[in-house]
Amino acid sequence: MRTESNRRSWNAVAPAHQSHRPGQAAFLRAGGLTLFPEERELLGELAGLRLLHLLCNAGQDTLSLASLGAAATGVDISDEAIGIARQLSEDSGIPARFVRADVYDYLAEAAGAQFDRIYLGYGAICWLHDLAGFARGVVDILAPGGRLALMEFHPASNMLSPSWRLAHGYPQGGALLELDGVGDYVGAAGDGLAPAGFAPGAGGFVNPHPCYLYRWGVGEVVSALAGAGLRILTLREYCYVNGERPFDAMRPGEGRRMYPPEGAPDVPLMYGLAAEKG
Repeated sequence: MRTESNRRSWNAVAPAHQSHRPGQAAFLRAGGLTLFPEERELLGELAGLRLLHLLCNAGQDTLSLASLGAAATGVDISDEAIGIARQLSEDSGIPARFVRADVYDYLAEAAGAQFDRIYLGYGAICWLHDLAGFARGVVDILAPGGRLALMEFHPASNMLSPSWRLAHGYPQGGALLELDGVGDYVGAAGDGLAPAGFAPGAGGFVNPHPCYLYRWGVGEVVSALAGAGLRILTLREYCYVNGERPFDAMRPGEGRRMYPPEGAPDVPLMYGLAAEKG
């Protein structure tokens, strides 16, 4: 039931997100990238590699990875998002394969596949109800020497209120959180998530379908990956956030980075991880 509700919630919001990014196909076709430097560094050289982007949403990052030379496959639960991704691939002229599937179903069906890189980015971990099962599935489809790269919002940031006050305990244990629905965070971010140019698009979006998230700590993520046999290559924490504006009065910086408000202490807002299969 929760998975189906999440699918419906993402189906509802995907067109609203896309309404703010009308110039994406031309941007990508001209060589533009929607990726940030942090995830590119974790992934390393991609030319000629087989890459899987899990929870790929509407495919703009998958196509950016493909334009860097990867043979890219994107997987997402949302029918609407995958439809947008396929159209974006056609309109941009950048080839990639997009699959509509629940991530756990896909990992089970793809067991034995050989990907050189697997990538998850920004807001993916919170949709995983079983970290250990996910990690085992990743190991099953990584080629020897293959790498998982993860760029994610830091769970420490979930302890803070929008006004930058300590308001919640540290997220851990896969704690279930029910929300009214996936919101229009692309619209709220302005040009932060629209490097091709931002349009007002759909205003006042209200999602009619609730969604269910799972809260995991950094240690739990690292332990699940290591427990499945992956070797942790690097774990980095960043006291800024890329693209989004999760708090009030954030200070914009270069490269679409957002920093804490004036006078607020530095706390980690993102983390990046790379792990390798032996």
